[in-house]
Amino acid sequence: MAEALKEMYHPEFLQGFGEKVKRVYPAFDGNRFLAQIMDASWEELALKGRMRRISEALGVNLPDSYEEAVHILFQIDEECVGFPYLFFPDFVEVHGQAAQDWDLSMNALERFTQRSSAEFAVRAFIMSDPERMMKQMLDWAVHPSEHVRRLASEGCRPRLPWGQALTMFKKDPAPVLEVLELLKEDPSLYVRKSVANNLNDIAKDHPDVVIGLAKRWIGVHPHTDWIVRHACRTLIRKADPEVLGLFGYAKDEGETPLVSEAALKIEPASVSIGGRSELVYDVQIRGGESVRVRIEYGIDFIKANGRTSRKLFLLSDKTVPGGSRLQGTRAHSWADLTTRKHYPGEHRIVLVVNGQVAAETAIRVEAEGR
Repeated sequence: MAEALKEMYHPEFLQGFGEKVKRVYPAFDGNRFLAQIMDASWEELALKGRMRRISEALGVNLPDSYEEAVHILFQIDEECVGFPYLFFPDFVEVHGQAAQDWDLSMNALERFTQRSSAEFAVRAFIMSDPERMMKQMLDWAVHPSEHVRRLASEGCRPRLPWGQALTMFKKDPAPVLEVLELLKEDPSLYVRKSVANNLNDIAKDHPDVVIGLAKRWIGVHPHTDWIVRHACRTLIRKADPEVLGLFGYAKDEGETPLVSEAALKIEPASVSIGGRSELVYDVQIRGGESVRVRIEYGIDFIKANGRTSRKLFLLSDKTVPGGSRLQGTRAHSWADLTTRKHYPGEHRIVLVVNGQVAAETAIRVEAEGR
């Protein structure tokens, strides 16, 4: 994804941006700006490296005064909207961390995040002065703009993808939770998704904290219920009994199991890396009252060192009448991904119902071209 996105910074885009700057700052040398960015190492730079290169080149070609430079960007930021302009807040991160620039930098991040996003740039300020920055996040959490409120949550996620991990919040998420409390009923789905993702991050290091919060929040407000459900998705996948119970997933009742019968088949019996197979599942639920069930299949993928790592894939998550028979098929691709490489060998495949293995099978994965 990042490799494709980085191509948005092409010469035409950069020349067009330079023209915008020159219109309000005539001394701007667009040709020098472009040459400094697109040097011999440009093609090797990943997305964030290209953003940083642009920020650094802006610093060279705008006035030496940070205040003057930022106010030039303020004159054009309303026409610089969208993902490509993440280098606006990055400029603040690179050039605006001096103590005397704090207020201006906060104003700039608040403004620029409404055009693109300052979720990455704000993390440098958190790491340099977490107490002061988290007070700012509390202010942003009640801002009229959904983009600024989202920044209050997204910027302090302990494990933000593409962002530097906030180790202090992985150890102690209390300052983050104080911000999220202000956002738990936010009317914006954009904000609620961020709150849920933040809590999902926290659950990976502090599951008990998120479970306790979920118990307090659930039933408070429909928006809050949505957040809690999505915040607990990793805990649900891990089949934490407390979480499954919280969301009404059924379990065995005494000597009566939830699943009375189950079968799982995969065809063909062997497949080459890059090929496809089809899973067929059949689950018989016990009779009686309606029950909520989550059906997944898991594959114990063989890793380079010969060990295995299980990955779960959702098949169904719904409430069904007692005595239901749930059947279906699912195609599975064995093509390599940027996030997963396949290795030859026998792969165990399991059918999981509400966290419990109900059936299993296996498939032989062969080297590509076999």
